[in-house]
Amino acid sequence: MHMRWILAAVAALGLGLAAIPFIPLGTRTQAASATGAPASCEAKAKPANYAFKVKDVDGKTINLADYKGKVVMMNFFATWCGPCKYETPMFVQLQDQYRSQGVAFVGVQIDDDPALLKAFKDEYKVNYPLLLANDREDLQDAYGPFWGLPVTLMIARDGTICKRHMGLASKAQMEKEIKNLL
Repeated sequence: MHMRWILAAVAALGLGLAAIPFIPLGTRTQAASATGAPASCEAKAKPANYAFKVKDVDGKTINLADYKGKVVMMNFFATWCGPCKYETPMFVQLQDQYRSQGVAFVGVQIDDDPALLKAFKDEYKVNYPLLLANDREDLQDAYGPFWGLPVTLMIARDGTICKRHMGLASKAQMEKEIKNLL
């Protein structure tokens, strides 16, 4: 029985080592600049699809095209997600700090009960739009795939999706990347 676990561990280690050549090392700012993306974007950056109108937690229709020309932090989350709850106060603070410089945070609720969103907004004093996208496969397909939550997309003023954070990012890391996009 122990031999089976040893073989499994060796196989897992082998797979991990085999994946090393596929891990990107650093960013290629020159390649990104050549494709028209801002220098602070990843080389494989693609344009954001702003062709959506989505209801927010208050029932108001939000047109994503209204965010063109802003630095957008689009956060896909769920109210049941522990890491999402942890990072929300940081996003509230960063929205206050950078709003006047053209930074807009947008929360996009997926994989969750829409009835829980209003209480979440009130509890965390969210100062940015919270969109309901549980039944919006088109929106999730445009910005996904999502293999877990939270996922935060950092979109430059020109509409290029420059970074994709899967999981938590530190406040220092978020601020550095926001400043790079300003």
